[in-house]
Amino acid sequence: MKLLFFLFLITIPILSLHESKVKWLSPLEHDFGDIQLNVDVAHYFKFVNISDELLTIDNVRTSCGCTASDWVAEPTAVADTSAVKITYDAAKPGYFRKKIKVFFHGQRKAEVLYVEGFVIEE
Repeated sequence: MKLLFFLFLITIPILSLHESKVKWLSPLEHDFGDIQLNVDVAHYFKFVNISDELLTIDNVRTSCGCTASDWVAEPTAVADTSAVKITYDAAKPGYFRKKIKVFFHGQRKAEVLYVEGFVIEE
């Protein structure tokens, strides 16, 4: 019985570390489909702050230099919406799938987003 109680006590803090402070209003993956070579494309991943405090994006990390990110530096109020803009530089032909990690202040685990598509030559 003591062992079960101990496991319960250590599980609570672990579960709270993985709670998201946002609800994504758009899918976590975006498919650009076919895009022209050397034509940049962008997508906005929208979210709402579901925490009980102001929410700031600390950092957004992309998986390569061909993917850029932009976001509002000001905090997002409780129940307000904001977005992360992801731009893909279509400099190379072929299929791509890029991972984006969004780090919110006070949230230990990053939110993970993806963009994909196929760059065609014409």
